[in-house]
Amino acid sequence: MNLQDTYNKEIAPKLMSDLGINNIMAVPRLKKVVINMGVGEAAIDKKYLESAKSDLTAIAGQQAIITYARKSVASFKIREGWPMGCKATLRGKRMFDFIERLVNVAIPRERDFRGLNPKSFDEQGNYNLGIKEQIIFPEINYDNIDKIRGMDICINISANNKTDALALLQALNFPFRN
Repeated sequence: MNLQDTYNKEIAPKLMSDLGINNIMAVPRLKKVVINMGVGEAAIDKKYLESAKSDLTAIAGQQAIITYARKSVASFKIREGWPMGCKATLRGKRMFDFIERLVNVAIPRERDFRGLNPKSFDEQGNYNLGIKEQIIFPEINYDNIDKIRGMDICINISANNKTDALALLQALNFPFRN
């Protein structure tokens, strides 16, 4: 049974009783996951961007898109409109598959991992985490990477506050530190 079925059959009813919610539609749920990889070296050489895009496409399971600089920064030698990174937005089945791989496979492979920070929620209840190496994902072939890159993962949750969002992620087995 995959994570989406587990959420619908077990986690949502449990959260409904634990949080004291009467309506099943008011239970916190995952809306989307955005994976962002900034590639600062893309200003110098475009091949770094293509390599990062292929890595992110393999991790996300769908085609990543290239993001562009919004404004020029002279000290970084960046012009407005230059490609500076890539991102992928996951929803539905791909989102649940990614969360399952992230929690069960990738995060345990992270070096010197002591747990996720439970204070990384914003005011709307969304959770943000950073990963230092893309090689913790099994989809990445270690022999074919040109550079170790980090990525930002933003998990968008339909919760009204931080405590409800934390309860959802704990029910999804996110390894938070104490």
